[in-house]
Amino acid sequence: MPHLLNVWPSISARIREAPNALLVFDYDGTLTPIVGHPDLAILAPETKNTLVSLSQREKYLIGIVSGRSLADVTARVDVPGLIYAGNHGLEITGPGLRFVHPKAMELVETQRELYRRLRANLMDFSGVVIEDKGLTLSVHYRMAPYNLIGEVDARFNEVVAPFLQSGAVKITRGKMVLEVRPDLPWDKGKAIAKLQAVYSQAALTLFFGDDLTDEDGFTAVQDGGGIGVFVGLEREPTKALFRVDSPQEVVETLRLLGQI
Repeated sequence: MPHLLNVWPSISARIREAPNALLVFDYDGTLTPIVGHPDLAILAPETKNTLVSLSQREKYLIGIVSGRSLADVTARVDVPGLIYAGNHGLEITGPGLRFVHPKAMELVETQRELYRRLRANLMDFSGVVIEDKGLTLSVHYRMAPYNLIGEVDARFNEVVAPFLQSGAVKITRGKMVLEVRPDLPWDKGKAIAKLQAVYSQAALTLFFGDDLTDEDGFTAVQDGGGIGVFVGLEREPTKALFRVDSPQEVVETLRLLGQI
C-alpha cells in the first residue's frame, strides 16, 4: 500500500484538477492520537489552526465523521462552518444540513436501558469506561488490566445478548472498544455518501480514518472515485488504497493541502 506522502505529486494533481474537494476525517486516532481515556483526546492547536485555514478556502469542504456524539465532536474540534457527523453519521450538522436518523431516535430509550445495565455490571472492573453517546454507547477497556479483558468481554456479551436477540441493536468492535449501535443499515460509508449527495459540488472526496469502523467509509469513497487514507502502520489490513503512519502525518497532509 503506497504511503500518501510518497506519491503526493500524483495525488496533489488530482486534487488540483478538482474545482472543489470534500475532505473527511475521523477524530480519534486520525486527528488526535489514541489515548487511554476518551476525555484525553484533545485536538492540538496546530491541527485546529490548519483546519481553520483550510475551511476558509473556497476549494475545500471539511467534514468530521466520528463515533463520538455530535455534541462531543463538535465541541472538541470547535471550528465554525465544518460538517460534523456524530455517532458514525446517525446525526449530522453542516452548512444547510441537519440530519438525525429517525429509526435511531426510536431506540434512544433502549440504549439508555442498556447503558444502565452495563454500568451495573461493568463499573467494578478497573480501567473500564462506559460512554453514553445518546444514540449509541461505547465500552472502552484500553486501561483495564490485561488479565481482566476476557471477563469484561464475557460480561458485556451477557448483558447485551437479550437486546441483540430482539434485533434492536448490533455490536461493532474497534481499537480496545466495544460499541453498541441501533441495528440499522447505516455506517460511516452511508454517512459520507449522504454528504457527497448534499454537497454535490465537491468533485473529489478524501477520507482519513484509522479504525475498523472507518472501513465502510474507505469503500464508499473509493467506489465513487475518491481517495481513502488509512492512518496507521502498513501491517494493519485495510481497504484504503493509501496510508499515512500517524495523526502527525495527517497534519503534514493538511499543510500540503493548504498549498494547493
